Amino acid sequence: MTGSTANRPQRAADEPLVSEPSRVDVRPLLDPELRPVLDAFELPPLDAAAIAAIRSAPFPAPALSDAVVRTDHMVAHHLPGQPPVPVRVHRPAGVRGPLPAVVTIHGGGYVIGSSVMDDALLDRWCPALGVVGVSVEYRLAPETPYPGPLEDCYAALRWAHENADTLGIEKERIGVHGVSAGGGLAAALALLARDRTEVPLAFALLDCPMLDDRQTSPSLQAAGLYVWTAASNEFGWRSYLGPLYGTDDVPAHAAAARAEDLSGLPPTCVVVGAIDGFRDEDVTYALRLNQAGVPCELHLIAGLPHAYLLAPDAPAVQDAERCKDRWLARQLGVAGG
Repeated sequence: MTGSTANRPQRAADEPLVSEPSRVDVRPLLDPELRPVLDAFELPPLDAAAIAAIRSAPFPAPALSDAVVRTDHMVAHHLPGQPPVPVRVHRPAGVRGPLPAVVTIHGGGYVIGSSVMDDALLDRWCPALGVVGVSVEYRLAPETPYPGPLEDCYAALRWAHENADTLGIEKERIGVHGVSAGGGLAAALALLARDRTEVPLAFALLDCPMLDDRQTSPSLQAAGLYVWTAASNEFGWRSYLGPLYGTDDVPAHAAAARAEDLSGLPPTCVVVGAIDGFRDEDVTYALRLNQAGVPCELHLIAGLPHAYLLAPDAPAVQDAERCKDRWLARQLGVAGG
């Protein structure tokens, strides 16, 4: 009889309904075009000495065009007793009138990195999309744990909104973009802006965001993770959360995956590689945004690990870049987006 269970083996009372996934080795799954770069790149085990060494090494300055005018500002902090926040404004040269803006937040596991990392991206986006870029030099952990880095990003966002007329920004069309830890900060910033109701965010573009301090997903436990391993991730979260790490007291503004209510957030795009340790938390977050009534586009790119931008010429990486460019163009109302 169709549907009969007579000949099916019976499940033991203590047998789980869903078996535990095996620990996948992601190394064979890497896109072959990325292999020469990613196999040669290895981040050292992170500790205080490694962080100091990485920070002391000069960041390679990208070759920038004359199509963008860049101005540096020291933004007064909205919280008493906090230092000003360095912000760089990128504007397409020769373009008059107010433009939409994107606040960009660099990656680096909350412990390394610089806003200079966003220069090349905004050198491309600003003239191509007619957008003003506002890149934030937030303070790093562990010297400045949560909420310091997030409040630095909020200070930059609030400053851009309050000074929109002077900066030539359409104040109702300010969005946020972040990569990795910057993506985690961008997601948290969207929650913070929603909850404080001072600055309306128009969109959020999250590139392989670092969202969940609990670190229990199969994708993060996979073998052979490239660049950003489970050990690196633990170090980053321990540094950022300080005494909150490992407790149930971590707020959603610190780790956006913990947010119980995702309603009222701006339209969002999540892009992540299929062999990135953050894959599962990012996919889950995108699904939850849609379930909460937030328009969210998700791009899961086969063969891409974390830090895939180390191989910018690989076709799969260019596919990921086009996904982000097209989505952002649509948010900005650019023809062809």
